Parts: sequence; structure tokens; C-alpha cells
Amino acid sequence: MQDLVVVGAGPYGLSIASHAAAAGLQPRVFGRPMAAWRDGMPPGMFLKSEPWASNLSDPKGEYGLAAYAATQGVQARHGVPLPVGFFASYGLWFAERAAPPVEDRTVTAVRPRAGGGFEVTVDEADAGGAETVLARTVVLAVGVRPFADIPDPLRALPPDRVSHSVDHADLTRFKGMDVTVVGAGQAALETATLLAEQGTVVRVVARSDRLNWNTLPPPLERPLGEAARTPHTGLGAGWTNWLYARTPGLFHRLPASTRARVFTSALGPAGAWWLRERFERTVEVKLGESVTAAAPANGRLRLDLVSGGGSVNTALTDHVIAATGFTPGLDRTGVLDERLRRSLRTVGASGAPETDGAFETSHPGLFVAGLLSAPSFGPSMRFVFGATYTAGRVVRGVRRRLGTGPRHPRPGETRETYPVGSTQTNWRERF
Repeated sequence: MQDLVVVGAGPYGLSIASHAAAAGLQPRVFGRPMAAWRDGMPPGMFLKSEPWASNLSDPKGEYGLAAYAATQGVQARHGVPLPVGFFASYGLWFAERAAPPVEDRTVTAVRPRAGGGFEVTVDEADAGGAETVLARTVVLAVGVRPFADIPDPLRALPPDRVSHSVDHADLTRFKGMDVTVVGAGQAALETATLLAEQGTVVRVVARSDRLNWNTLPPPLERPLGEAARTPHTGLGAGWTNWLYARTPGLFHRLPASTRARVFTSALGPAGAWWLRERFERTVEVKLGESVTAAAPANGRLRLDLVSGGGSVNTALTDHVIAATGFTPGLDRTGVLDERLRRSLRTVGASGAPETDGAFETSHPGLFVAGLLSAPSFGPSMRFVFGATYTAGRVVRGVRRRLGTGPRHPRPGETRETYPVGSTQTNWRERF
């Protein structure tokens, strides 16, 4: 039986695997490495986060983005965006050097075993059947793709008429077409810009009355007074962002209703500073309007757009791309056994699993990372930046669940070690 199975091989899965291997756990890791970055982002996109805030995590900190950039003769500079393809290549480089081998296979089911632990069903690499892997602990690091949101009026449309922004590694299929992008965040604005720059007729529809744009980040080296007023963080400058970035453990202690509310409202949609000029000179925008209905019309789509004042406009288009974010609900984690899924405690009405300080859910041995943990630990878990906070803590929690971790609490912590298969979960632990 495996000590640990990691489901997912993106920044969080690879970081956790790196820490687990260093701790001697020999995990099995399943998934397509850096899949979201390789398969869901077209050429021409750039990282929105700063290079120094985009590191995957290994225990010694030897395999950061700057180290990879140096091997390519590139300098990862503050205030200079990097192509997402470069970041995907960095993730693959990290996987080869800092993590155990990744099995590029799909996990199709995770079920609890009667005596403790899990049965993990994995498709065979050569499509010859399925393998069942027995595991004492499982980490779900499944990324964002399972949680993609498409507005209700668009869900019944076929894939050739509506898609999500995360579905596209190549936008050239839309050349010569008319495309409507729904949303007001970076994904919407950058997708629309790339479409317009290749000659696609494109418009952005956003229910907000204005678009928000991030400003050029201040220099890393600044007078002390300026740095104190707006400290740098991996989520952007400012004290609110500092709290989200530096204190996920404090966020975890807030009431569930407060955490769920902050998760849905913090760090709202905004475009990157370097995109604004390109966007504004090429893309039509319809602000303060929402898509309330969509139907085929003479080989195209007819969209009903309703303003905040109640007036109705229509638009004809060939395809709609929903860049409308992600909702980390357990009902969307299709790999989880249904009874297990329904048994998990959730963060208020968010539908995301409640966890302890080591990212362990209310089912012993089942851990979550990345977007699924954001309603528990805050907005930083929506970004690569959160992987550094997550990885070591998850592995400490796994070791404690296996009975191999530290038994003596650190200052401010209450630690207990339970045997594998125990029905107890340490809900008193604080990190």
C-alpha cells in the first residue's frame, strides 16, 4: 500500500510531491504535468504575477523560477511579465529535478476503504484497462479546470458555440469569426486582446460598470516610508494583500461564514497593467450588461444582454467564451466517491471542504490543495504563490496521519498523532 498518492501534477501537486519525497514518503503522483498551463493558455499570454511570486516549492528552495531562468540565459525581473509558455517549461524542469517521477495518467476515482485508506482508480497508460492503487493518504491537487464556471444561460449550448477560457491552448480556430467574451478579469481581457490582434471580431460583455486595471508595481527597492505604506506581497502591493499572502493560518481561524464571504469578494477581477493599452485600442466593451438568454439564430448565436437598468439589447455572435472564473465545490470533484464527498464538512455554503491546519479534510487521510483549499486558507491559494505555504504543511499532516511525523507540538500548536484508519481528526491544530 502506498503511503501517499498525489492527484494532480500542477504547481501544487509537484510542490507537495517534492516535499513528500524529501521526507522519505515515496509518493505516486498522477496527472499531466503543468496541464492547465500547457493545455489551457494560448501562445501570447503572460504571467500576471511577478516572477519572484511564481515559484514552485522544494524543501531547500533550490529550484525556483529564477534558477530555471538562469539556465535559459534569461533574467526573471520584477515588473517584466514572463510568457506562460516559459512558466510551463519551468514547471516541467522542476518536475524532472525536484519531484519524484510523475505518471501521466488520469485518476478516475478515489474511494475510502473499510479498514482505512483509499482505493485510487487510475487509467492504464496504454488504454488497456485500469489499475487500482491502495493508498493510506491522498492529496487532491486537481487545479482549476474541474471548477470552471459557465453562466446558466449558456450551459445548454453545444461546445462548438460556448466554451470556457481555460479550454483553449490555441485561439487560431476563431480567425475570421465573431466571438463574445464574457467576464472582466485578466483571462477575459487577455483572451479578447489576443483574439482581436489576430483579426477576430471580438467584444467583451461584463456585468460590472467599469473595468479595473492593476497599476505598474512599485520598485522592489524603495524608501522605507513607501515600503511601509504599501508593502510588496506575492499577491500585489498593499497591507490587505499582505495579510492574505502572509497569514493564511490566521485566515483559517476566522468563522466559516466570514471565510466564505472573503473568498468570493477579495481580489476581484482586474487586468494587468501591461495589457491595458493593447486592450483599449482593439476590443469593443459592453459594460453593465449580463447575458440572460442565448439561442441559435440562422447558424449563429443570439444573445440577450440586460443592463442594470433593465433594458435589453441583443448581439449576434459565432461563439461565446466564458472567462467567468472558478467555483471550488466538492460537487465538481468528480473523482471523489459520492458518499465520501457528501460526508465531508464544508466551509459554510461555499461547497468547498473544511480542513484542519494541515489541509486535511474531515475524512482522515484525505487532503486538499490549491483552489479547493482557498475558502479555508484565503485568496493566496488561488495562485501559484500559495504552493509554498501549502506543501510543507500538507506533508507534515500526511506524516502525522501515518504516524511518522513529529509528536511534540511546536509553540502555539496542539498536535496529536492518530493511527492510520482512525476515525479521529485533529481539528484543534493551528498553524
